[in-house]
Amino acid sequence: MATKIRPETKKTSEVVCLGSRSLLELEPEAKKLRVKGPGCSRRCESDCLWEGLASLQVPPSCSSLQLPPSCSSIVRDLYQHRLDEAAWPSLQQGLQKSFLHSLASYRIFQKAAPFDRRVTSLAWHPTHPSTLAVGSKGGDIMLWNFGIKDKPTFIKGIGAGGSITGLKFNLLNTNQFFASSIEGTTKLQDFEGNTLRVFTCSDTCNIWFCSVDVSTKSRIVVTGDNMGNVILLNIDGKELWNLRMHKKKVTHVALNPCCDWLLATASVDQTVKIWDLRQVKGKNSFLYSLLHKHPINSAYFSSDGSRLLTTDQKNEVRVYSASQWDCPVSLIPHPHRHFQHLTPIKATWHPRYNLIVVGRYPDPNFKSCAPYELRTIDIFDGNSGKMMCQLYDPQSSGIISLNEFNPLGDTLASAMGYHILIWNQKEVGPWKERERH
Repeated sequence: MATKIRPETKKTSEVVCLGSRSLLELEPEAKKLRVKGPGCSRRCESDCLWEGLASLQVPPSCSSLQLPPSCSSIVRDLYQHRLDEAAWPSLQQGLQKSFLHSLASYRIFQKAAPFDRRVTSLAWHPTHPSTLAVGSKGGDIMLWNFGIKDKPTFIKGIGAGGSITGLKFNLLNTNQFFASSIEGTTKLQDFEGNTLRVFTCSDTCNIWFCSVDVSTKSRIVVTGDNMGNVILLNIDGKELWNLRMHKKKVTHVALNPCCDWLLATASVDQTVKIWDLRQVKGKNSFLYSLLHKHPINSAYFSSDGSRLLTTDQKNEVRVYSASQWDCPVSLIPHPHRHFQHLTPIKATWHPRYNLIVVGRYPDPNFKSCAPYELRTIDIFDGNSGKMMCQLYDPQSSGIISLNEFNPLGDTLASAMGYHILIWNQKEVGPWKERERH
């Protein structure tokens, strides 16, 4: 497939409104339906370093699902999707238009600045849509349920050199979380401040860990360090392998949510590599190596596992498709250049729709840059690469590095320097900013 190069996006954009009133009214039911609850050797002895996933069972057919007769037409359409996927694209398109229309009313309704250093990591609770875990450059971690007035849970970090680089809730016990850090460790901790297991420990200030991902289904943990190494462990802490997969720092690791034997690794060596963990035999056993023009901040799989979203350290966001991993289907010009004292900007997927969300860092050298350009949050269509809308609040006009929608897809958390911003449609009074600990 030939690479499709998209024209420069314009600062202003149009939001397409949904003409069908029924979809607007029934979208909450769709939300309910879509959310589901909750010292080893460096080489493996076998040729296939991870054979366990080769025998993964296929989930039972959804055709056996029994839905109550009172379900609305939209729920019946969703059920029909299980039986006939041909009905899905039009339904999904209608719901996405409705959601884009609702974004016009999104406002910041909660704001907090609990840390003495900038925010470096965000992770939504998998079953509580108003609960967020946040990590800081000083190693502090906060569990914040902004839907209640209770004081957030706060774990104090070590300060300088403790930056949290990755956070993941433990789906087997959501009172626990995995964290990678510049302190030189990848750990399993609980929100009482206890360290339950140490997966990796460098024992030197020259090596640290930059990202972590977990599959509780296959019971594996993967982490990458600043030397280009990627380490795979089982959830009990046993190292399966430790290989130098990149020439330079591994900035991001991501397991495919549908095929968790598929791993993407991003690096400042300007490549994103895709690996089949069942067939890894060494540093050259990758399936694909996706060369970029600049170092890479992140590589995220979409929620259905069919697409990969990469963000470089300068001015490009790319979308790759499972139909042809080695050729991007969309190249989106976008200013988000790297700055040493700024949390790296990372584009992420909306969990339900084919939409991309990314913070803008205006660059006077960027082709479409306009005078006094705003530091907005930009929403792009994942298919066309077209900008669909922008979020901006004049009282929070800093550079927004991280953006994550909650699992429901109706609330957005953003990291702007020291500040955590929560966006949704709720209309409330003036913000109550929390005091720093």
